[in-house]
Amino acid sequence: MKNKRTVQQLLKMKQEGEKIACLTAYDASFARLLDDAGVDLLLVGDSLGMVLHGRENTLEVTVNDIIYHTRQVSRGATRAMVVADMPFMSYTTPAQALGNAARMLSEGGAQMVKLEGGENAVEIVRHLSRFDIPVCGHLGLKPQSVNKYGGYRVQGREQEDAEQMVQDAVALQEAGAMLLVLECIPARLAAEISRTITIPTIGIGAGVECDGQILVLYDILGISMRSPHLARDFMEGRGTIRAAVDAYVAAVKNGTFPGAENSFD
Repeated sequence: MKNKRTVQQLLKMKQEGEKIACLTAYDASFARLLDDAGVDLLLVGDSLGMVLHGRENTLEVTVNDIIYHTRQVSRGATRAMVVADMPFMSYTTPAQALGNAARMLSEGGAQMVKLEGGENAVEIVRHLSRFDIPVCGHLGLKPQSVNKYGGYRVQGREQEDAEQMVQDAVALQEAGAMLLVLECIPARLAAEISRTITIPTIGIGAGVECDGQILVLYDILGISMRSPHLARDFMEGRGTIRAAVDAYVAAVKNGTFPGAENSFD
């Protein structure tokens, strides 16, 4: 069996300036392909509600949905770290969060769970960390808050909002978060957060200075129903899915993705 990626290895990658290549995955076959291509982290995202189930947003995804797909991905991945998304309203209290996160690790085979939120999530992160459940935070555009935002909009452009996001990042780290996803925020803000905290930052529409990058698998293959500004079609000009994934991993590792066209000012 290949050496499984660990949080400690990802932290070392940040310290040494090696970029972390991440993608979403939802089944064993794709997990195996992405694993063989050198993807460092596979996220079983609640994005499955949109790309697999054809829903308008992620809000209908259940804990059982995530556990089912995480189990499949865990069977296909022997090297990449597997992270499971905590669905909408599955972590409203510390007790609820602990029960659901424990299931994702024990039943799904995840190594880490991801949840959205800043200061409102600190208590949850601290509680999960107290029970040795690794947590990835998520700041910026939070898809589970789409109804509050009135759509998928860039976050952190106002000075007050940007300062609060930096404070939230520090607070999540101090509460025990071991990774942090930054979604759809200005590249300069993502760079500041990445310099301020010691845990790795994983960007999606957050500029090239994050410690790693993540995209929805279907977006890099050009088969999503909607192609977001922050993504790039890596299938273009390539004959196979494996070639597209290889190109994505190489572009993340050498810093040519994301470009300015995939980032926000």
